[in-house]
Amino acid sequence: MAWRGLAQRGWGCGQAWAPPAGGRSCEELTAALAQPRLLGRRFNFFIQQKCGFRKAPRKVEPLRSDTGTSSEAYKRSALIPPVEETAFYPSSYPIRTLVKPLFFTVGFTGCAFGSAAIWQYESLKSRVQSYFGIKADWLDSIRPQREGDFRKEINKWWNNLSDGQQTVTDIIAANVFVFCLWRVPSLQRTMIRYFTSSPASKVLCSPMLLSTFSHFSLFHMAANMYVLWSFSSSIVNVLGQEQFMAVYSSAGVISNFVSYVCKVATGRYRPSLGASGAIMTVLAAVCTKIPEGRLAIIFLPVFTFTARNALKAIIAMDTAGMILGWKFFGHAAHLEGALFGIRYITYGHELIWKKREPLVKIWHEMRTNGPKKGGGSK
Repeated sequence: MAWRGLAQRGWGCGQAWAPPAGGRSCEELTAALAQPRLLGRRFNFFIQQKCGFRKAPRKVEPLRSDTGTSSEAYKRSALIPPVEETAFYPSSYPIRTLVKPLFFTVGFTGCAFGSAAIWQYESLKSRVQSYFGIKADWLDSIRPQREGDFRKEINKWWNNLSDGQQTVTDIIAANVFVFCLWRVPSLQRTMIRYFTSSPASKVLCSPMLLSTFSHFSLFHMAANMYVLWSFSSSIVNVLGQEQFMAVYSSAGVISNFVSYVCKVATGRYRPSLGASGAIMTVLAAVCTKIPEGRLAIIFLPVFTFTARNALKAIIAMDTAGMILGWKFFGHAAHLEGALFGIRYITYGHELIWKKREPLVKIWHEMRTNGPKKGGGSK
């Protein structure tokens, strides 16, 4: 009874105590107390916890945010979804996590420009056929539009848009659709998994593209889409519809890859989303091509400045943000987007787009010789 009372008062082998008259040591006392047949199950459990005979395994908690940023910071930011409930798993060898994104970036960029070259070929072929009357506009002949019909009003609005505005309308619609998906509570985990990009996520490659069309904040989406709409006519006039789509989608993936590299280098695995990297490519390309153009801030329309000065200010701000570790924007993705736009307008058109002719020739031969091999008409 004396032994049990001593242990129940909280004595453990790690505490200072005076041995009883029997002269037993701490090890002997521990061995005696650890026998269930003398002290019962309740006291045996007490000894396991106090003296460490059966230490419970420690549960490893995965990272739920980037290093140095608490979950409260995510809750306060309106630009980032509530990711405090999402686990991230940074690799023990973070450099290896960049291998798959690197191959995905190179492969996707090549496929984007290859598809754009084939798309341009098919568009030109369709226009030539339409010009010579081979392809008739059967929709208007079957069901002509009535005066005042809603469809006619939509067609009239659509025809009044520039080629650039028509091109970016689909991009804006995709961004609005993804924004609406963020408002569905049951889709939150799926959206965070596939529509936010982070090198600590289990899904690395597809979010590099999908996050380009993903916005959690209405203000963030509205600002990006307004800039895209404003510069759409200029960039499409410079590049053309097909080349613009290849540049825009590639810019989103490339800027996300550079963001991955910076996050691995700094150890900050904060997830990112938004079209800002691709938007910066469009903005930088137009400013490089038309450096003397006059720009203005939406909230300060009276204050104007040249496109060249605007581009310098943007690059300086994002460079400072990346060096100083500002966390409000993805400054690495912004900076890479701007540099990619400058490089492509300066060198990319000559080095990439003008060398598409071998691919187009192969596609033309496949389209021309394909039916003959299958026994079709000449």
